[in-house]
Amino acid sequence: WMIWFLSSFLLLLTMTQLPVADSALRYRVAEEGPADVMIGNVAADLGLSAGTGSGDVTFALESGSEFFKIDNKLSQCQMIFDENECFLDFEVSVIGPLQSWVDLFEGRCGTLYLLPTATDRDFGRNGIDRYELIQDGSAGGGAGGGVRSSVFELQVADTPDGEKQPQLIVKGPLDREARDSYELVLRVRDGGNPPRSSQALLRVAITDVNDNSPRFERAIYEAEMAENAPPGTPVLQVRASDRDVGVNGQVEYVFGAATESVRRLLRLDEATGWLSVLHRIDREEVAQLRFTVTARDRGQPPRTDRATVVLVVRDENDNVPIVEIRKIGRILVRDGVALVPENVLVDTPVALVQVSDRDQGENGAVTCTVVGDVPFTLKPAGETANRKKYFLHTSALLDYEATKEYSVTIVAVDSGSPSLSSNSSLMVRVVDINDHTPTFAQAVVEVHFAENNQPGERVVTVVAADADSGKNAEIVYSLDPSVTGLFYIDADNGDIRATGVLDREVRERYEFQVIARDKGFPSLQGSATVVIMVTDRNDNTPKFVQEVFTFYVKENLLANSPVGMVTVTDADEGENAELRRGEDTFSIENNTGTIFSSVTFDRERRSTYTFRVRAIDGGAPPRSATATVSLIVTDENDNAPSVTSPTNDSYTLLPPASSTRTIVRTVAASDSDFGRNADLRFSLVGGNPFRLFEIGLASGVITVAEPLERRHRGLHRLVVRVNDSGEPSLCATALVHVFINESLVNATLVDAQVARSLAAPLYLDIAGDPDSERALGKQRLSVAIGVLAGAAAVILVILLVVMARQCGAQGKNGYEAGKKEPEEDFFSPQPAVYSTDTN
Repeated sequence: WMIWFLSSFLLLLTMTQLPVADSALRYRVAEEGPADVMIGNVAADLGLSAGTGSGDVTFALESGSEFFKIDNKLSQCQMIFDENECFLDFEVSVIGPLQSWVDLFEGRCGTLYLLPTATDRDFGRNGIDRYELIQDGSAGGGAGGGVRSSVFELQVADTPDGEKQPQLIVKGPLDREARDSYELVLRVRDGGNPPRSSQALLRVAITDVNDNSPRFERAIYEAEMAENAPPGTPVLQVRASDRDVGVNGQVEYVFGAATESVRRLLRLDEATGWLSVLHRIDREEVAQLRFTVTARDRGQPPRTDRATVVLVVRDENDNVPIVEIRKIGRILVRDGVALVPENVLVDTPVALVQVSDRDQGENGAVTCTVVGDVPFTLKPAGETANRKKYFLHTSALLDYEATKEYSVTIVAVDSGSPSLSSNSSLMVRVVDINDHTPTFAQAVVEVHFAENNQPGERVVTVVAADADSGKNAEIVYSLDPSVTGLFYIDADNGDIRATGVLDREVRERYEFQVIARDKGFPSLQGSATVVIMVTDRNDNTPKFVQEVFTFYVKENLLANSPVGMVTVTDADEGENAELRRGEDTFSIENNTGTIFSSVTFDRERRSTYTFRVRAIDGGAPPRSATATVSLIVTDENDNAPSVTSPTNDSYTLLPPASSTRTIVRTVAASDSDFGRNADLRFSLVGGNPFRLFEIGLASGVITVAEPLERRHRGLHRLVVRVNDSGEPSLCATALVHVFINESLVNATLVDAQVARSLAAPLYLDIAGDPDSERALGKQRLSVAIGVLAGAAAVILVILLVVMARQCGAQGKNGYEAGKKEPEEDFFSPQPAVYSTDTN
């Protein structure tokens, strides 16, 4: 529990007849205890019970009455203090008979906190005997006593169950701003001999109360700010500090004595104290802002401080000079125009000019000048604050015939940085004296006029001007007699009209003179040349130079390549030959007539194209013509020969008794190209080491060239190349197998040999000789190996197809269909490779 410790200090306020008490009154009361608990006897504890005379001495509780009573019960004190308070002050008065004297005593209740208790496994005299509080390097206190210090004291109470309860008493004032924490040592001793002890560190943290007010750094803040500063621009920061902590030390800023204008123009950040622009400030409306700012903490109740802020709005050059022009004397100025006779003298004032500027200082100091090459100047006519007056004078003679009017621009510039300027203009019109002849604006008037016009249609209007006025400026128009019958002119307004229909294809240009006479006396005249260019109408149809265009183009030409050009003519002018294509395969260029293909040509698919083109002119309505285009695709050698027979895996039985010129086999081939590109030539390029065979160059017929001998018996593989006659030549390669023997005793063995042949490289000669030891050994290979060789034959066929496309670039040794494996060449010895390439 918590016990309130009442420490009362005697303060003698008036002279009394009682002895002065020189000791403090201290009382204890249990926290949350019942009401009507007696705390102490003030009279007895102050020594006032004797010598007081009659019983008329009374006691009254002058302060603290919400918690204590004299000769009455004490109210419950649960939660009676704010958690941040350490003391509660009260006053007690002692009143003599008939109030002949009064003594006043001031007191303060301090807070008492329970401390943790110690334990001792011993008991009796050897158990816990006393507690001590050590602070500031000293020790003392015990059961019934404590350390005497200015802040804390240790008190030990006896509990109903016979235990000792250490209690920490706050007996002096605490100032968190001076010191916010204390470290004490609580020591406990037993009563044994020798005594044993233990100690613990006790940390006391002082919480804050709102006992300090915020304080501004300055009483008056002065600053200068530019007018027209954009919203959000910082101006100055007011800052106040508070020695308290937590919410008691949190300072917020608000406007104090501030006009509505201040609150409208400025923003005060509640947290930071920054003043910033809320709306743009115009110095010409507000030159200075003076107001107060309040800093308040967030304690309860809050404490405040005030500061004065003076903001001077610094002038910015944001007003342009104002220029006003008014009349002066007899010269009339109206709607910005002054009428000045051309015979006025030099230095004649014609207008009054006044300039002003709302800014101040250099920003309002204005200089005024006349700009441009005009015969006028300014002369000072007076000056007041931010306002100057000038006379506008003529500075040269005026000549109506030279210049009828002047635009006089007056520019006013202030001295700000950067400077601002404005201008105002005065139109000065010079009054005329008649002394000039009529003149045309252009010496030569050129006009474009369309053919096929209506008779009487207006061609052009010519206008002459006369610098004079009145009758001297009235003009009559006429034409040069040389054009009589073709054109005529209206004498009053200058309209020139055509009498008949013009044809551009007959004549496209006319030129004549126009005369302008004034009505003065004597009459004066001027002239101009009129050139009429007759423009074209779409009255002629386009024509192609021929009805049918034939073009030859090579096949394989890249897409979008030109294939020909058509030519069209039109007697008219302008865009009259816009060409359109006849089908999707071709496009045509309008300005040149060039035809382009959108695809690559393949003669083997299509050899001719026929379509029509149309030429359309740009007239309204348009006219058109058509022509036929015939396109013939010429052949390119882009297809290699293709061998149709025999197949590479076939063979022919040739009896050993066959004589020379015996036809063995005919190689048949075809070519998709045309002409020389499809003219085929046959040759033996391998497999004929004994020159037993030859082939017809053009026919492909293979015949026996030499007598057959016994050593020639067996399988022969002939490598045949087929070349076309194109440039460059393309070729294909075929294998012709010939088995020299009387009959096919074992066809399976021959099939196996052919299969092995297909897998063998082409540079190896397979040429019979079955009696040789090497050939006989190879003929004994198993059929299974032949089957595997058959699979390799498929690969060879694929390679032969590739070779057919590339053989034009092959050497004379022919195509090698497979990997070189000389140790497996069991058909024949390896003589030098023989080639009969006739390519």
